[in-house]
Amino acid sequence: MAESADMEQLLTAFRKFAVHGDTKATGKDLTGKNWAKLCKDCKITDGKNVTGTDVDIVFSKVKQKTSRVINYEEFQKALEELAPKRFKGQSKEEALQSIHKLVEGREPTNVGVTKVAKTAAVDRLTDTSRYTGSHKERFDDSGKGKGREGREEIVENTGYVGAYKNAGTYDTKVKAEK
Repeated sequence: MAESADMEQLLTAFRKFAVHGDTKATGKDLTGKNWAKLCKDCKITDGKNVTGTDVDIVFSKVKQKTSRVINYEEFQKALEELAPKRFKGQSKEEALQSIHKLVEGREPTNVGVTKVAKTAAVDRLTDTSRYTGSHKERFDDSGKGKGREGREEIVENTGYVGAYKNAGTYDTKVKAEK
């Protein structure tokens, strides 16, 4: 039972890396780029025993000649090829178990992703309370944009002058006099 749960976690990790960075991915195939990312994020690539070149070579070995991706079975073969190289002092089965433990339950990391700049200059430029002129009219008191109302002069065809305060009160005045 424990081995099937481990294989399930391995499949889950495969699917997460397969869809990473690709909106059209189904999760059934792993590209070379995502295979390299999996090896790097799961620390299979250590720089000594297993390098990025080794990872690319193994990917090319296990994939079919005309294909650009590997499926789950080919992924397992690739791990089998890398296991003895990564864990040199262990037997083939122990090395395979060790490499599975590295991959199981992992998901792509977003290290090095661009963060939003939070500096005084950016805060000063985006503070809507300091806006002047026509730009000031585009935001309400809380700093939220007014949308179209803030950008365009919206015409009301009510028949009243724009600044008239008692708009809509004519009927009540006429009916009150009768």
